[in-house]
Amino acid sequence: MKIIIHGGFFSESSTSEETKARKQQALKEIVTKGFYYLQQHSAVETVAYTVQLLEDDPLFNAGTGSQIQSDGTIRMSAALMDGHHIRFGGVMNIEKVKNPVLVAQKLLPLEDTVLSGFGATLFARRKGLDSFNPELKERRTEFEQKKEDTRISTVGCVCIDAQGHIAVATSTGGKGFELPGRVSDSATVAGTYANTYCGVSLTGVGEDIVRNAMAAKIVTRVTDGMELQQAFDKTFNELKSTGGFAGAIAVDHLGNVYHQESHPLMVFASYDGIDYKVFK
Repeated sequence: MKIIIHGGFFSESSTSEETKARKQQALKEIVTKGFYYLQQHSAVETVAYTVQLLEDDPLFNAGTGSQIQSDGTIRMSAALMDGHHIRFGGVMNIEKVKNPVLVAQKLLPLEDTVLSGFGATLFARRKGLDSFNPELKERRTEFEQKKEDTRISTVGCVCIDAQGHIAVATSTGGKGFELPGRVSDSATVAGTYANTYCGVSLTGVGEDIVRNAMAAKIVTRVTDGMELQQAFDKTFNELKSTGGFAGAIAVDHLGNVYHQESHPLMVFASYDGIDYKVFK
């Protein structure tokens, strides 16, 4: 059983050492909780639980504390994929929910598995998820002052459970000040993908990730026989050729855990019950 999580990117020049330390500690605590939850739960249940913890932590740009779009409204996106059953659930531009990843999880067994906008929000209400305002005071201040965000986009989790089943979940509060209706990579197979061979979650510039189809491409390459690191290297070289910006985490069916970023500022942590690896 293995688990790895990420908390997106941030600007090293504008992020204090105190904030970095808080993020490192938060990731260590969350990945530990996720690992011990995995001992008694499936991979699908674990990625939903772990990303929910990330969404609830205002240090990360997903769920509570999400960025505000150019019209003053918070709209979030999230996806969850069950690699064993090849099932994908996602929500795009959902409003007024606390945990978009839980809405994505509820879509997994349905015929219509990806919802957007009002339809996604209405589905959440019908499933008993109460209205919740994820806005923080600092996010409103940033919006009013039109400051650039220091934390890009996304949180995610990939794990493999005791049965060897892989699952992945990704959630984002957006890049801030974007046009209403913008769709990023998080709730697409470019940013979130898994099968029986590998699972991948991405963060970074959504448009770069989508045009390079990164998560699906990495997983397909592993499925076709590439080693995990080779699949990452080839895919990130292709990203580099287009000037793209992204980071990714993964677990394969052999239990290999891997991460890579186009710029070394991705915040991540992994744990296998013995050793931690945390962004430094």
